[in-house]
Amino acid sequence: MPRHACRRVWFCSWGLLGLVGALLVAPGVIAADPEPVAQWPQFRGPGGMGVSRDTGLPTEWGPDQNVVWKTELPGAGSSSPIVIGQRIYLTCYRGYNVPGQGGGSPQDLELQLVALTRDGKILWTRSVAPRLPEQESIREEHGYATATPVADRQRVIVFFGKSGVLAFDHAGKELWRTSVGDNLNGWGSAASPVLYQDLVIINASVESESLVALNAKTGQEVWRAGGVNESWNTPILVPTAEGRMELVVAKFGKILGFDPKTGKELWSCDTDINWYMAPSLVSHEDVVYSVGGRTGGGLAVRVGGKGDVTDSHRIWTIRKGSNVTSPIYHDGHLYWMHENLAIAYCAKASSGEIVYEERVPGGNQVYASPVLADGKIYYLARDGKMHVVAAKPQFEVLAVNTLGERDMYNASPAVADGRLYLRTNRYLYCLAEKSP
Repeated sequence: MPRHACRRVWFCSWGLLGLVGALLVAPGVIAADPEPVAQWPQFRGPGGMGVSRDTGLPTEWGPDQNVVWKTELPGAGSSSPIVIGQRIYLTCYRGYNVPGQGGGSPQDLELQLVALTRDGKILWTRSVAPRLPEQESIREEHGYATATPVADRQRVIVFFGKSGVLAFDHAGKELWRTSVGDNLNGWGSAASPVLYQDLVIINASVESESLVALNAKTGQEVWRAGGVNESWNTPILVPTAEGRMELVVAKFGKILGFDPKTGKELWSCDTDINWYMAPSLVSHEDVVYSVGGRTGGGLAVRVGGKGDVTDSHRIWTIRKGSNVTSPIYHDGHLYWMHENLAIAYCAKASSGEIVYEERVPGGNQVYASPVLADGKIYYLARDGKMHVVAAKPQFEVLAVNTLGERDMYNASPAVADGRLYLRTNRYLYCLAEKSP
């Protein structure tokens, strides 16, 4: 199959979800949506690229401008919202180490999956008892609900680190629960689950230094690949020029490619980044792009190789990057923001050449990964400032917005149906252009 055709089939498979999203019509009964709706079914949306085809998203907003609704959440968290059908899902935690609420006791820790309607009403909340002992503190107050859920028409899957991977149906019934490891880390867990065919794939680097594939229907382990250390990024699925799908993840010093059906490691590529890897990868056609490491760095590598492909498939490396936020690919360029310096970058995807390196006005620490929609890139700072930058190789700040809420903004935005969803530790916001 030609490379471009394979890519189109992959995205079309996600697009079909927009036609068959699930809606609760009676207890235990799921029916298709009455009309097509846009979807954001996993971390960073379709394919994990952080890109939406939606148009008409707001450029400017404030406490009394373009806020469709604001819903108080039952707990804190850094996981991003997902949107599938007429549902919004996210995870929360409460009772222990909630910012601004004191330490509390580990015995009071409660993990939660929350389902909301598209008009912001909480439909149900399901509590999950953690497996103790849990990490006594999480650096930077990320908390215990950091991994973003993933959903399809049948189920919603959440990952709570040591406490396991759980699947629920859309009525909130727990279907299964599986452990992928018992280890803890001061940075907590972060990587989000990914669906591939009948598998759910987990980066359990923190819990067991492994990639783990589970049967999405039963939760039973299908395969496990070890040696994935110092890795907090969510894996991505990338089609090769030959039409094969590969699972790609970054770890300490390397990018790895796997067969997602079997877990067999196919290739590895040196990154020249000697630190842990938190930002997720992006891809275009059969090239994967990575930025990461506390010391900063980036590279491009072509998938489809065998063994050590550092010399044969690595296209370029640079010394610019981000330790937290993931990049965006758009029209032959890469865009990202440094997590501490509030510097926005644009680089040529073909060579890594930096096109611009500009500090955003009034910028602050940024942990959320950006999203792109309607020709705009949305960079969300931890203090709630949203820097809206034109998605072009000439630096242009279109707006700097704030909701006026003193809170922590760690979650990456979600986009669906012309609306932008922002999650704080306390609230979920829905933003859209409203008529005067």
